[in-house]
Amino acid sequence: MSKRWYVLHARSVYEAKVKIAIEEAIEREGLSDLFGDIMIPTEQVVELKDGQKKTAERKFFPGYMLINMELTESSWLLVKNTNNVIGFIGGNSGKPSPITQREVDKIMARVQEGTDKPKPKVAYQPGEEILIVDGPS
Repeated sequence: MSKRWYVLHARSVYEAKVKIAIEEAIEREGLSDLFGDIMIPTEQVVELKDGQKKTAERKFFPGYMLINMELTESSWLLVKNTNNVIGFIGGNSGKPSPITQREVDKIMARVQEGTDKPKPKVAYQPGEEILIVDGPS
C-alpha cells in the first residue's frame, strides 16, 4: 500500500496544534514510515495597517488540513484520536477516501502562488461605500 493524501477536519483555529500533536504521536508510536507531510494550506496576504503594508498568512480552508499517509488501522486511529480532530472528509466513518492527485496539485499550486505573489487582503464588502484618501492626482 502507498501513501495517499487525505483531508482532515480539525477544530478551526487549532490546525497548528493538531499538526504538532499528530507529529509528536507519530514519533512516540514509531509510525513515521506510514506518514508523509501534514499540510495546512495557507497563502500570503498583504494588508494595510496604520499606513504600513504588512504581510500575513491566511488559511484558505480554515478547519481543514491535508495529511499524506498510508491508511492502516494504527495510522487511522492515531489521527482520529488526536485532540481537536473532528474526523476525515470523504468515505465512511471506518474508511476515509483519499483525494485525487489532481486536487492535491491544485492546492499545492495555490499555496505556491500565494507565496510567490501575496494577494491584497480586502477589508470591505461589494457595494459598501469607501472613502479614498490617497492615490494618483
